[in-house]
Amino acid sequence: MKRLLWVCVLFVCSLTVQAGPQINVGTVYDYLDGDKSTYLKRIFNSGDSTAFVKVNVLEIVYDTDGTPKEIPVTTSAGGASRNGLMASPARLIVPAQGMQGTRLLYMGERDRERYFRVRFVPVVPEKEDEFAVSGEEREDYKKNLSAGVNVMTGFGTVFFVRPKDARFESVVSETDKRYELRNNGNTVVIIDEFKSCSLSNESECGATTKHHVMAGKTYAFDKEKGREYRFTLIEGDSKKNLKIVSR
Repeated sequence: MKRLLWVCVLFVCSLTVQAGPQINVGTVYDYLDGDKSTYLKRIFNSGDSTAFVKVNVLEIVYDTDGTPKEIPVTTSAGGASRNGLMASPARLIVPAQGMQGTRLLYMGERDRERYFRVRFVPVVPEKEDEFAVSGEEREDYKKNLSAGVNVMTGFGTVFFVRPKDARFESVVSETDKRYELRNNGNTVVIIDEFKSCSLSNESECGATTKHHVMAGKTYAFDKEKGREYRFTLIEGDSKKNLKIVSR
């Protein structure tokens, strides 16, 4: 009897936890090329109820010591960004098992690379949120959500705005014990799917990682004997599969 009761409890919990919207923003990192000013970002909802999503944009700036901080993007009285990134629309209604998109529009100078945090936050709609729903629809939505335990998870993505005249110049310095790649260009390069594996056992590999090398910065690693290092160097549209062997 007790076992049956626990089965019932677990079944009910699984239903209530899964109830509600479940958004997916796709890639965590997005890049705006120097010859483009808009980017379409798609938001998916795999849940069983409508997702009301706020889109918030902050600029990531770095102090002299390299410490990042996030600051609001300045806007004009009309609500449009004067110098930075804006989302249009900034309020999304994503149906269950559906998709909705917002355009990320960059306005301002393109003489240097800039970085932004774009947050997609599911909310229970309130009157001040400016979602295009009636008061009755808001109340019905709240009642439906209150029937279960809902964990509405938001996501933060990083948006890279490349300069107008993007230039790639990766310089490699390598010895028997160390590998260094310095970015002498003016825009980010990517070390993608970096993995360290044993030469004697190909299945013995470390975790796969991704690294962004900002302009003027260096990515480096120490070589261990008997290991092979694999990664893809991405410079804009160019991709190079590289393999570094240390015997």
